[in-house]
Amino acid sequence: MNQPGPFTPPWWARNGHVQTIFAKYLQRARIAYWSQRLELPDGDFVDLAWGKPRLPDARPLVVLFHGLEGCVESHYARGMMAAIHARGWQPLLMHFRGCSGVPNRSLRAYHSGAIEDPHYLLQRLAGDFPGRPLAAIGYSLGGNMLVNYLAQHRDNPLCSAAVISAPLHLADCAERIDQGFSRVYQHYLLNRMKHNWQQRLVRHPGQAWPDRMEQIHSLKQFDDRITAPVHGFKDADDYYRRCSGLFKLQAITTPTLVIHAADDPFMSEAVIPDPASLSPAVHYELSQAGGHVGFMQGPPWRPRFWLEQRIPGWLASHWPTS
Repeated sequence: MNQPGPFTPPWWARNGHVQTIFAKYLQRARIAYWSQRLELPDGDFVDLAWGKPRLPDARPLVVLFHGLEGCVESHYARGMMAAIHARGWQPLLMHFRGCSGVPNRSLRAYHSGAIEDPHYLLQRLAGDFPGRPLAAIGYSLGGNMLVNYLAQHRDNPLCSAAVISAPLHLADCAERIDQGFSRVYQHYLLNRMKHNWQQRLVRHPGQAWPDRMEQIHSLKQFDDRITAPVHGFKDADDYYRRCSGLFKLQAITTPTLVIHAADDPFMSEAVIPDPASLSPAVHYELSQAGGHVGFMQGPPWRPRFWLEQRIPGWLASHWPTS
């Protein structure tokens, strides 16, 4: 299949908010999946979603990492899993802790730099399917996490990786989403985060963590009061500084495609890396339009999702030839 050209938006979706919002409602792709619970070394678990029908073990295996409060039913995950399966490859999505609809056992959840669970999964897959080509795709928060993983684990089992709409400069992105119309997205995400946190506290009633959710009005406040202390950071600023993927791109040795849109309402120019700071293994693409994990083309009654061509094309060019 020919590689798609650079992304160009259609006449009706030249606005970043339109791309971001409408993609969720116009994505009609579906894929059946079966669930598997992966027990983790610390006694907790993550839930996996395997696209089905299950394909032979010789076929390439592509692991997806979703964004903040995402899941296998997120529009971008459904679309990409269907596109991957149509290529004859096996898609697999890893839910971050607490994102599969079931509260996890420990107080610890997930964050933009939490690479331990993905590392354990990828090592297990490499051991269970020796010689099987393996790649990974990370969206938004999951993309920033994937950059952290690739930078820290240079000797990893992946043939290639793709990072989509990742908030690579976390402090700036937390500020950007607290401005203007972007607060609508923040409100939506924050409500889901608060709900999941309260569900987690039901399992840990003796923990002395903030329980007055109505006092938290921004993602940074949530990260400052909950994400940071629960996961061993001094505060939100310490968390953002240590986990921002922007400063780790030069350490990546795995062939990695990074895609941003300049009109992404979740971020600003701060996420755009200096070309001099990129590892030779990193291929960076900046589209002027596309929104946050949108990248829709075609008419609104029959939209095409450019990422579902671009990403599989990138992965296909890095599978082993023998």
